[in-house]
Amino acid sequence: MKDQLPAISLNSNYKMSRRAFAGALLGALVLLQVAAPCSLFAEDRYLAVGKPDGIALLAPPPVAGSEEAAADLQETRAVFRGRTPEELARAKKDAALSFSIFEPAIGPVFESGKYPKTEALMKKVKAEIGDAINISKDHWKRLRPYQVDPELAMDMKEKSSSYPSGHSTRGTVYALVLAEIFPDKKEAILEIGRNIGWDRVLIGMHFPTDVYAGRVLGKAIVREMMSNPVFQHDLEAAKTEAQTVKLEAAK
Repeated sequence: MKDQLPAISLNSNYKMSRRAFAGALLGALVLLQVAAPCSLFAEDRYLAVGKPDGIALLAPPPVAGSEEAAADLQETRAVFRGRTPEELARAKKDAALSFSIFEPAIGPVFESGKYPKTEALMKKVKAEIGDAINISKDHWKRLRPYQVDPELAMDMKEKSSSYPSGHSTRGTVYALVLAEIFPDKKEAILEIGRNIGWDRVLIGMHFPTDVYAGRVLGKAIVREMMSNPVFQHDLEAAKTEAQTVKLEAAK
């Protein structure tokens, strides 16, 4: 019959299948080696590349020259002119974004290696979140308040754009992560995180809408990190460390 398959030796067919299987297996292993560095969480990163997408997440800032932009500027002027000397001093001090900002809430956690796992976690968080902030800033390229109104200018200048506020984003991220590690001090930690952003309005570096957008982006960043097993592991280690130190201090 014309559709009859040609006779093939069983032994020959087995050898061919075995060779084919070995080749396929080798090819799969090579593909795994090539693909591994391109995984979502390559090199034990806390954030997948391009996540979160601030451009898709955030609404655009007020359009320059619009009534909304004018109202945003008016509020910035009112906050700038109404600040107290104490608020000004705090805003200038906190502009450096040192983790010591949170000492009033959690104590000297980042001194003398008392919490090495927590310190390592926060340093890694700090290093990774810059891309999500800068990509959004570079997309909208919003002028800062002091660039729109020279009367809001001080001796502090920034090269990056205004929207969203990087300080507000970072303050939100740091506060949310630290609140996980020190839950009994959550409210005080979150208040400091909010102030980090608002202090930028006090010194004419940001509009209120920049600060609000930074809080949204900061929360999205933490949500992304929380879905990452590497971050989850390191966060649990920091929590255990904090609990251990707390128990030892209570003895």
